[in-house]
Amino acid sequence: MKSMEYESPMDNKKKLMVVTFWVNRKAARTEGCAPFLIKKVSTSQNTHLPDEDKFLKYTEELIEEIASDLDDGETVEFVFNIGEELMDVTLSNDSFSVEVTKSPEIEEEIIDKLEMELGKKFPSLCDSFTPRVTPHK
Repeated sequence: MKSMEYESPMDNKKKLMVVTFWVNRKAARTEGCAPFLIKKVSTSQNTHLPDEDKFLKYTEELIEEIASDLDDGETVEFVFNIGEELMDVTLSNDSFSVEVTKSPEIEEEIIDKLEMELGKKFPSLCDSFTPRVTPHK
């Protein structure tokens, strides 16, 4: 497991997307084009799991719940999956941790990238990513 502490000028909704994007992007380096899945999100209020035969997406309500927890100093836990890689992620307003099961070297790559991106006012984030992890309207 790799961890970091940070200070970030961005709001927590944007922080959520940046973290999710870079976890996905760095894991895709070893897992290729396999689907990126959100397997679990645990907030102080709820544990969110995908419905049977569905994908878990960041709905506006879930994003608000996560942002509210981060605003309140709570920690939110995620489980992501891409290909054979399973990633446990913990995010708070000022810290981040990641643990992967298959390729531990990507933990350091994720941390290195987030150390750069979370300090920016306008972080690098692919425009096509957010629609992939939020419901289509």
